[in-house]
Amino acid sequence: MHRLVLHFGLGLLFTGCFAQQALAQKTYTWQQLREQFEVTNPTLLAGQINIAESRAEEITAYLRPNPDLTGTFDQFDPFTTGPYRPLTYLLPYVSFSYLHERRNKRELRLESARKATDIAQSSQADLERTLLFGMRGVFVQTLQAKAVLKLAQDNLAYWDKVLAVSRDRYKAGDIAEIDLDRLELQRIQFESDLMTAEVNLRTSKIQILTLLNDRTPVEEFDVTGPYDFTTDILPLDDFRRIAAETRPDLKAALLAVDKAKTDHTLAVANGSTDPTFGVDFARNPPIPVYVGFSVNIPLRIFDRNQGEKLRTQLDIARNERLRDAALAQVFSDVDSAYAMLDSNLALLRPYKADYLPRALKVRDTVAFAYQRGGASLLDFLNAQSDYRGIELNYLNLIGSYLTAASQLNLAVGREVIP
Repeated sequence: MHRLVLHFGLGLLFTGCFAQQALAQKTYTWQQLREQFEVTNPTLLAGQINIAESRAEEITAYLRPNPDLTGTFDQFDPFTTGPYRPLTYLLPYVSFSYLHERRNKRELRLESARKATDIAQSSQADLERTLLFGMRGVFVQTLQAKAVLKLAQDNLAYWDKVLAVSRDRYKAGDIAEIDLDRLELQRIQFESDLMTAEVNLRTSKIQILTLLNDRTPVEEFDVTGPYDFTTDILPLDDFRRIAAETRPDLKAALLAVDKAKTDHTLAVANGSTDPTFGVDFARNPPIPVYVGFSVNIPLRIFDRNQGEKLRTQLDIARNERLRDAALAQVFSDVDSAYAMLDSNLALLRPYKADYLPRALKVRDTVAFAYQRGGASLLDFLNAQSDYRGIELNYLNLIGSYLTAASQLNLAVGREVIP
């Protein structure tokens, strides 16, 4: 009775420990991982500060010039003789002046600053696009490592069953000791595959945690998601159209051309003269107070802004060339990624439809024949090796397909293939 209670108590303890460990582990889908990445990655957070700095420059660009105040006190006589009256002949003079900016200089500065902010936002989106591709690649690598680990575990479990049957056959005198030894030695390869898969999985999780800037222990972190492929993809022309509409680096190139035109207009406006209007108040005995007005207009004999006009004009042409180069790069990226994805699909279709079922059938048939003396040990080992290689190649091809899909998403500018 006491032993039964003890076993029951230990069972509850182990069950509670396993349940606590399962609850403590964080498992992320790709969408959850992406959302976490966007709020914790230090590089993305630094880029957001850059946008805030650009918005602060809009405030500076739209500032008005401050008026000038001038005060003068003339004919102050501290060395007067007789009654000490140093202010008797004092002539006070106060003037206010204000620079008036013509040809919408202030508005053009604000427009240029706002377009610079738009470029900063597009650049931030492009940075996020690139970093998400890196995160997606590590995510796919982790799913691949989990699939390979599961395959290694299944292969090892299958081989242990083979060894159990072979040991019984050896005891019954059905196979020689050397054959059993060769089967036992083959287990090392499956153990090695298992250890390598475990290390690869752990390494991939560490890379994800680094990108997330997360200090969670590896044992308490995991990802989940479908590890498969789909044959339904859009035509190439659709991907090229979507890329031309959504690629943030291309948007930044287009905005740069627009900003260069605004900067040229501002350079032309800055070449114009700005008058300074003034008003002054003074005393000139016997006049107690008088008011005066003034206008100060710089003489534009020399155009001191002609270099800036030429520079901004050339900058328009330079940004137009960069825009054309960006568009060509977008189409090149889409075409390359699509070709890679299509080649992976061309291999995956026969693997799933033909090679995998045939390799499994050959392995099971040869194993059945070997256990009944109808096949040699070499045939059995070769069949097992072929099945292991084909299954592993299939998993690696799925990983290549998912990587190519991620590459196509990067080229297009948004997730078109989940």
